Amino acid sequence: MKTYSAIFRIQFQSAIQYRTTALAGILTQFAWGLLLIKMFESFYQTNAQSQPMTFEQVCAYIWIQQAGLNLFALWIYDRTIFEEIISGNVAYQLTRPLGLYPHWFISNLAMRIARTLLRCLPMIIVASFLPEPYKLLPPNHLLLFIVTMILSTLLIIAFLMLVYISVFYFLTDVGIRVIVATIGEFLTGAIIPLPFLPQPLQTFIHWTPFAYMQNIPLRVYSLDISSWNIIIPQAFWLILLLVVGWWLMQHALSKFVIQGG
Repeated sequence: MKTYSAIFRIQFQSAIQYRTTALAGILTQFAWGLLLIKMFESFYQTNAQSQPMTFEQVCAYIWIQQAGLNLFALWIYDRTIFEEIISGNVAYQLTRPLGLYPHWFISNLAMRIARTLLRCLPMIIVASFLPEPYKLLPPNHLLLFIVTMILSTLLIIAFLMLVYISVFYFLTDVGIRVIVATIGEFLTGAIIPLPFLPQPLQTFIHWTPFAYMQNIPLRVYSLDISSWNIIIPQAFWLILLLVVGWWLMQHALSKFVIQGG
């Protein structure tokens, strides 16, 4: 456990150094958040009564989404893992007395937390001082939001571990990353909140792990979801993906061959 704590600390310290990049990211995400809010506002000005969420809820959804982008985005990876697998340098990792799966999992977790801490607080502060109805309101279910956010983050990393492991079989990361970024971002509610989608599509998505990623904590914060029962499917998918990922990792390593000499 001390070893994995050290890995987390090292990766965290490495990721938190990029303050200039974080500042640029804050400005970009704030501008993008305003654009999304103005886009939704045009729909609400036309027919606010028929929308599945209030405009204030949509604003809260978007601001927390932008503040926690580095926690929730499915297109954020640790590029060094792909490079190690493709180049064969992962062999050096295998010589260490560490489990490769927990090593990569902890490294990804530390990277995401560090990047989020650099950006989220300024975003939240600025959004909280905007005029109504655009301002970010405080949550009524803070504890539920924190629990679902933690489960969501772990679930996202568990899913992305499958993407890393797939490179052992495909020997390239380009195709799988494009597919995950394109389909996953839509299914998780990163582009459009899931309540705005047609009901049959929502039903289908809720049978997949994507519905329990960023969709849940964002809707808990915006008061669209308030039941503690929502953590049950989150925990189910997290455990399932962890078990599947661990098994696939062991299978991939048992077939792993490094050529050269």
